[in-house]
Amino acid sequence: MTVTSERAGLRVAQVAEAVGVRPDTIRYYERAGLLPAPPRTAAGYRMYPADVVDRLRFIQGCQRLGLTLREIAELLAVRDTGVCPCEPAEQLLRRHIEELDRELTRLAGLRGDLVRILGELPDGRCFDVDPDIWCPPVDREGR
Repeated sequence: MTVTSERAGLRVAQVAEAVGVRPDTIRYYERAGLLPAPPRTAAGYRMYPADVVDRLRFIQGCQRLGLTLREIAELLAVRDTGVCPCEPAEQLLRRHIEELDRELTRLAGLRGDLVRILGELPDGRCFDVDPDIWCPPVDREGR
């Protein structure tokens, strides 16, 4: 579709500036299916409708929450039907919370391992070690 008037929308640079991203990001979202292809001028310039700014802010908010582009596309597909995306969003967010909880548990275990290893390092000068051994065991006298 070709737009006859330059005033019929926003150029990609204007949209990018309005939401604080690079124009390439806007074009990427279009290729990824997050933004519908906008009409173009006779010269081939994309002319986005003003409501694309709100759509991009929704995408940015979803990304800040850790949603993938695929998950965002699913929410947008629901939103585009006119149905509130709250129910699918709730399911996605609950799943992400569970994933975060698992990751926090894993990181707490890793932290405990690091603290334990740090506590087992010898005080003072290190022993001369074999290059294949990271840290030799400490004997009972601390040498």
